[in-house]
Amino acid sequence: MLPEPPPLVFTGVRLLDPASGLDAPGELMVRAGRIADLGPGPHARPEGAVVVDGAGAVLCPGLVDMRVALGEPGFEYRETLDSAAEAAAAGGITTLAALPDSRPAIDDPALVHFLRMRGEATGSLTVLPYGALTRGCRGEEMAELGLLREAGAVAFTDGARTIGPARLMQRALAYARALGARIVQHPEEPSLAEGGAATSGELATRLGLPAIPACAEAVQVARDIRLAELTGGALHFAHVSTGEALDLIRAAKARGLAVTCDTAPPYFDLNETAIGDFRTYAKLSPPLRGEADRLAVVAALADGTIDAIASDHQPRDADDKRLPFAQAAPGGAGLATLLGVTLAQVHGGALDLARALFLLTAAPAALLGAEAGRLARGAPADLCLFAPDRAWRVAAGALPGKAQNTPFDGRPLEGLVTGTWKAGRRVFG
Repeated sequence: MLPEPPPLVFTGVRLLDPASGLDAPGELMVRAGRIADLGPGPHARPEGAVVVDGAGAVLCPGLVDMRVALGEPGFEYRETLDSAAEAAAAGGITTLAALPDSRPAIDDPALVHFLRMRGEATGSLTVLPYGALTRGCRGEEMAELGLLREAGAVAFTDGARTIGPARLMQRALAYARALGARIVQHPEEPSLAEGGAATSGELATRLGLPAIPACAEAVQVARDIRLAELTGGALHFAHVSTGEALDLIRAAKARGLAVTCDTAPPYFDLNETAIGDFRTYAKLSPPLRGEADRLAVVAALADGTIDAIASDHQPRDADDKRLPFAQAAPGGAGLATLLGVTLAQVHGGALDLARALFLLTAAPAALLGAEAGRLARGAPADLCLFAPDRAWRVAAGALPGKAQNTPFDGRPLEGLVTGTWKAGRRVFG
């Protein structure tokens, strides 16, 4: 056990808590790892308190990232949990949900406990494991969902694998409903997506790349919404990237169905032209889309159709990417760039700052049932301090952590994390 940190007082900060609507200059006090007081200053200084002068920076809840692939267990050559924790802390992330399609897959309660304990051992990160929906994430036989839920799985998914058979999805939604759990789907109709590397269209044709029709996403979303309606189950679509799929989700929400979704920064900041001349760092799953779809994602962030922003962090090593585009592994590193790329939508006027931070804190925390994402008395002192106008440039090879496969390599950004605290202990900055 680490010794209890001394009392902590933040002064000269802009307190921003999207959950309560707080957005004002003030101070915040931490005792015993929890927020003791906050509001307009000055506050009394406890004996021995450490004072942090924010110099006008924004102090918000630590970010909650609801979609992260970790290299551990099984792919430690790509990343370890410790290296992911380093990158997360640099990005202001204090809680993350770990996908189960590792090796072995998280289809055993002991592995759920293992990931939770490994997260605690970092001292900087709460790891919330997803349970595998099917054994080995192979899409064949349903895993022991009840035991996984009892062990602490926050939801069920097969990670990057689409849950293809309709009968399996129907059963999963019904069973998860009885457990009070959510099914998370990678929405891409498998037979339409198989073997594809880029979105169908002029660019894929010109580059000679095997293509995936954009409607593969909407086809899967339409089927699964109907199954959610049939079963009454809670269904979440991950990294939604097309306007057609978002229209279906928007309509399902209007009908009162328990349907939610997230997206990831590449789908509102980049379009398919980022592929350039076979740039494998920009090969993602789902693939980058056309500009009309990017703009549809931005609009859905603003109008509430999209419930959260997740990094969709997928670590790859150099050998995974140093291949012809069609053969290279899809995926991009996203922990350290999550806040900065999201803030580009604030600086561009598409989102206000409170809305952007809500999508990164309180909203994903609520979807995961996590005690996180709020500035409130008694809440955990998981905190992110950032300078919203401070400029920096993303550079592959210089990112914190082990994974360097960023699709944002060379991207100038405004908004830099200057400090991260976990339970009142400084873990970055």
